[in-house]
Amino acid sequence: MVEVPDTTEALVLDTNIALDLFVFQDAATESLREKVERTDGAWIATAAMREELVRVLYYPQIARRLKAQTRPAQDVLNAFDRCTRLVAEAPKAAYTCKDPDDQKFIDLAAAHRATLVSKDDAVLCMAKRLARVGVQVCRAWSPSHVD
Repeated sequence: MVEVPDTTEALVLDTNIALDLFVFQDAATESLREKVERTDGAWIATAAMREELVRVLYYPQIARRLKAQTRPAQDVLNAFDRCTRLVAEAPKAAYTCKDPDDQKFIDLAAAHRATLVSKDDAVLCMAKRLARVGVQVCRAWSPSHVD
């Protein structure tokens, strides 16, 4: 299950969470999928985030998964486009992530004081610092996970 506050505040979802939602259709993300599908504009993203998803959809392991589902990558992109509100790139946040690929998610969440949903350790370890700039970091967890 993905822990997400039940609010209408902006959400920023990293690429792995987007894959869980639309490629792996992970049962743990079902409530999050319902939230982004029913709450117009809640999930904010940038063109760079969409471009990253496009790139990742053609990674061999993801392409094989989509082929096994007889599902074109465009279906995933259509779902992303339906559920996201594209916004401008955000300025650099006060905190820097160890993984430069994750910085754009942090920057956007900080600029919009959004909830950032990620299961990336480089992001999760920043939760306390990001809280100082109004970002709540939520992580994906399995039913057997204990915080």
